[in-house]
Amino acid sequence: MSQVLHTPPPTTAPMTAEADDDLAALAARHGLSVSGARPTLREYIRRLWARRHFIAAFATAKLTAQYSQAKLGQLWQVMTPLLNAAVYYFIFGVLLGTKHGVPDYIPFLVTGVFIWTFTQSSIMAGTRAISGNLGLVRALHFPRAALPISFCLQQLQQLLFSMAALVVILLCFGVPVAVSWVLAVPALVLQFTFNAGVSMIMARMGAKTPDIAQLMPFVLRTWMYVSGVMWSIDQLASKNDLPRAVTVLLEANPAAIYIDLMRFALIDSFRAGQLPPHVWAVATGWALLAGVGGFIYFWKAEETYGRG
Repeated sequence: MSQVLHTPPPTTAPMTAEADDDLAALAARHGLSVSGARPTLREYIRRLWARRHFIAAFATAKLTAQYSQAKLGQLWQVMTPLLNAAVYYFIFGVLLGTKHGVPDYIPFLVTGVFIWTFTQSSIMAGTRAISGNLGLVRALHFPRAALPISFCLQQLQQLLFSMAALVVILLCFGVPVAVSWVLAVPALVLQFTFNAGVSMIMARMGAKTPDIAQLMPFVLRTWMYVSGVMWSIDQLASKNDLPRAVTVLLEANPAAIYIDLMRFALIDSFRAGQLPPHVWAVATGWALLAGVGGFIYFWKAEETYGRG
């Protein structure tokens, strides 16, 4: 009787830590890296700067296509904030009487509406920057921060286009051209930096939870009402016995600060005494906090965008 020898099937030994180290060393020796891995912050900035022409072209293309189906075309860039200003003037200026005691109320209001619209539109567009462009994110390899930045640049271009109408309104209501108008440039630079930072924060949050885009209109509308778009924070604080903490919060509101800086730059009746203390330092602080902090916060999740 023959004996049948049963040999056990060969087994594959689990990979050890030493084997993992060998593979990592082999990959490093041949310049291989993990696909989709987040680059260092310095390398990320370098790649983003290398695509600056794409960012500018993408923003311009989005702006051109925004009203391409409308018969009035690009005129809606000016008409939309002007129509909003007309509605706010009737409701707040006439019915609620917020125009009383505010010199040059119509230039005051229109400037506030234009500058607020810049912040509002930038944040709304940034919230959908990743979740609304998943096809582009998944198809092409580029720094994802280019999307929220390009949307903010698009809104800046739209604001600059609308500023022509704002200048006409200022002149029609007797506001003279002044040297102080050059202060609008640093004010817009600071506001753009702030808007871009907040947009990147919202872009990361919106990429993970798209429903945030449905909530943002309510948040932004509430923010607008406390930002002095239709009324004067300085006048409210001086005529009402508000707690000091409330006054400080209203004055430190970044949206209100950038609006008041533009009013100070463009409207001669808006005096320096109506600005919060250390307003330029606070405006710069908000821009750096939101711009740098938002950029780093967005970069931290770079490898997760477009997945899932």
